[in-house]
Amino acid sequence: MWKVLLVEDEVFVRESVREIIAWEELGFTVSGEAGNGAEALEMIRQDAPDLVISDIVMPEMDGVELLRRTREEGYDSRFVMLTCMSDFENVRQAMEYGASNYILKLSMSVNSLRDTLRKINNELVKSQENRKVSAGPPDSAVPPPPLPHEEITNHPEIQKILQYLHAHYDEDITVKSMSQYVMMAENYVSTLFKKKTGQTLIHYLHQIRVDQAIQLLIHSDLPVYEIGNRVGFVNDNYFIKIFKRLTSQTPSQYRHTQRHNTESVSI
Repeated sequence: MWKVLLVEDEVFVRESVREIIAWEELGFTVSGEAGNGAEALEMIRQDAPDLVISDIVMPEMDGVELLRRTREEGYDSRFVMLTCMSDFENVRQAMEYGASNYILKLSMSVNSLRDTLRKINNELVKSQENRKVSAGPPDSAVPPPPLPHEEITNHPEIQKILQYLHAHYDEDITVKSMSQYVMMAENYVSTLFKKKTGQTLIHYLHQIRVDQAIQLLIHSDLPVYEIGNRVGFVNDNYFIKIFKRLTSQTPSQYRHTQRHNTESVSI
């Protein structure tokens, strides 16, 4: 069962959300309730839920601040925000911080909650599957490079992207696909990734691919075009262009230089 934390300062609303849904039928269980964001944050620290359903406007700490603090502290719980019609600026901020969905209080119904819970269940299942896939090496001649210690960030979504890039560098990866992977806005992911790593997401991916290409150039006799394809470059000319930009040599020149140096040392 996925654990759910209900956060709402209006007791009547909180009880209504708890009572109108047969949680277990949808794979969830209500593990806790809180009346404000500060109380909820302490509960998350003690036993992080899989899903937080939170009001936005609350005393002591509002829902957006709760979501922001939760992300900063490294928790990846899914968030669904309860909001009013006039609260869309806060909704926008919440979505940028990675909220999965929002529900208007005035139109909240059994069907809308059930649909949202089905969506969250699918997200959680996919996330669980992705973690299992990321734990194993990709199907290529060279195992993925380990994630260096100095590249571990304090932002869970960016950390997930870094791990994905190192494990799936040979696949078709774009900023859009990564923003969908962590369920955050594309522009926000792009800006945040550069802030946390010092590089754009695509430049970072290029470096991983070139590092892997170097290993294949040194340790295999594969032709250059095939190496480029194996590390994720579908276009031979683009592979050569990026490789030269990062190493100041073409792949063929790099291979020749490395083998010449090796032969000189052996002699």
